[in-house]
Amino acid sequence: MPELPEVETVKNGIKKFIGNAVIRSVEVRNRQLRAKIPEDFEQAVSGATVCGYRRRGKYIVMDLNNGNSIVCHLGMSGKLKTTDEPPTAPDKHDHLTIQTSAGCLVYNDPRRFGLFFAAPTTELEKLPCFSKLGKDPFAADFDGEYLFSGCRRRHKAVKPVLLDQSFIAGIGNIYASEILFDAGIRPTRRANSLSRKECSRLAASTRKILQTAVDNGGSSIHDYQQPDGRLGYFQYLHRVYDKTGCTCPDCPFAGQKNGGIRKIVQDGRSTYYCPVKQK
Repeated sequence: MPELPEVETVKNGIKKFIGNAVIRSVEVRNRQLRAKIPEDFEQAVSGATVCGYRRRGKYIVMDLNNGNSIVCHLGMSGKLKTTDEPPTAPDKHDHLTIQTSAGCLVYNDPRRFGLFFAAPTTELEKLPCFSKLGKDPFAADFDGEYLFSGCRRRHKAVKPVLLDQSFIAGIGNIYASEILFDAGIRPTRRANSLSRKECSRLAASTRKILQTAVDNGGSSIHDYQQPDGRLGYFQYLHRVYDKTGCTCPDCPFAGQKNGGIRKIVQDGRSTYYCPVKQK
C-alpha cells in the first residue's frame, strides 16, 4: 500500500500537472471500489476549478471552488496517471477519468481497494475516514513530547504503535522499520518504555526518513509509480527493509557474528531491524 511519501509524491505530481485547472468532464467506468463511487460524483465536480491540493494521512484531497473536495485513497494497488488526452483505449483497470483544461487524470486500481468520492470541503473533518486520523508527521506540533505523551499510554511494541493511524497518520510498514533503525530503537520495545530523549530522537528520525523518501519520489515496491509513470528511488536507499541477513550499514563487522539484519513478524506484518544498533 502506498504510504505517506508515495501519497505526497502523487499529490505533488498531479498538482504540478493540472494545477488550477477546470474539470471539464468525468467518466466513471466502474464504481465498485472499496466503497462505491457515488452516483452524483460527476455532478459534484464537473465544471468546478481545482483551487487547492492537500494530503491527509494517506488520502489525497483536491479542493474545488464550488465548495466540494475530491477525496482519493489509493488502497493497495491504486494509481493516478496523468495524460494529455483521454485514453482512446483505456487499460483494463482504468476505472475513472477526469478530463480537465490542463490534461487528464486516470484512476487505475486492479484490486479495487481504493476510494474516490466528493464531499463538502467544510464537512471533511467530520467524515469517519478523517475524524479518527492522528497527527501528521509534518505537523508543526509533531515532536518528541507528542510521542512521549502518546507512548506512555500504549503498552504495545513501538513498531505497531507507529502504524496506528489514530496516533500518527501516514506511516506504513516500510517506513516504520526504516524510522526505528535510524532512531536506534528496537521495534520490539514497549512504547511506554521509551524515554523523552528517545521519543525526541524518534520524532526527528520520522521527519528525516519521510522527507528523504518524498525527495526521492517514494519507494517503488509492487505496484507504485508516480503519476507520470516514473518509479520512485527510495527503495534503493532502504537500510533494513527487506534486507534479511544483509550486513547492517552502521555496524558492518558485527554482522559477521549476529547474522546481520533480522526479520520478525509483528501483528502479521514483517519487521526488519539490526539487533546490535537498535536497543
